[in-house]
Amino acid sequence: MPGYTLEINGTQTVVEAEADMPLLWVLRDKVGLTGSKFGCGIGQCGACTVHVNGSPIRSCLTPVSSVAGQQVTTIEGMASSDQLHVLQQVWIDQDVAQCGYCQAGQLMSAAALLENNPNPTDSDIDDAMTGNYCRCGTYIRIRKAIHTAAEFYNAAQETQS
Repeated sequence: MPGYTLEINGTQTVVEAEADMPLLWVLRDKVGLTGSKFGCGIGQCGACTVHVNGSPIRSCLTPVSSVAGQQVTTIEGMASSDQLHVLQQVWIDQDVAQCGYCQAGQLMSAAALLENNPNPTDSDIDDAMTGNYCRCGTYIRIRKAIHTAAEFYNAAQETQS
């Protein structure tokens, strides 16, 4: 079985897997990072969303061989040591999650949005979050939380200027 080197949440990791093994199963079964969830298996629900080189991808469809040597960030890698990512904190503060199953994918998509657009409109949020399904229907809370997190991002940027 071939070995693939990935940088997962800032750590170089070598995994032995078949070339076509989905990244989701590598993360969950080989590396032990279970935050990303299996939802539909066809890339439609977004529960498996992770970042590869900063861009959100559906890990259930992505073969591990296609991301060898690249940076993979999972929900476990969003926080920095002892401090939650601003989105994670806002999600908690605003009770966004209901059952929570889809929330790792929701957070990863929201983080990519704010990284590229620190002042998203409702339409921007809807577009960026398309394909991230929440069976509990917390979409209004998700949108509100993204707007709140954007305010924190913008305040932090102003402080740094």
